[in-house]
Amino acid sequence: MKHISGPAMCNALERKGWKLVRINGSHHIYNRPGARRPIPVPVHGNHDLRQGTQRRIMREAGLTEADI
Repeated sequence: MKHISGPAMCNALERKGWKLVRINGSHHIYNRPGARRPIPVPVHGNHDLRQGTQRRIMREAGLTEADI
C-alpha cells in the first residue's frame, strides 16, 4: 500500500464526494449524505498517515488504491 499524507487523503476524499464539515484541532472531519458516520482525517503537516489509520479511512470511505 502506498503511504500518503493527511492533506493527500483529504483531496482523495473530496474527489469521491466527501465534504469537509469541520476542523477540530488537527483533525479534518468529512461527511457525505448517506454515510454511516463522519470520517476524521489527522492532518499533521505533510507527514504520512500511519498504515492502520490510512487503511481504516480507506475502508470506511470506500476508497481503493486507484483512488489515491
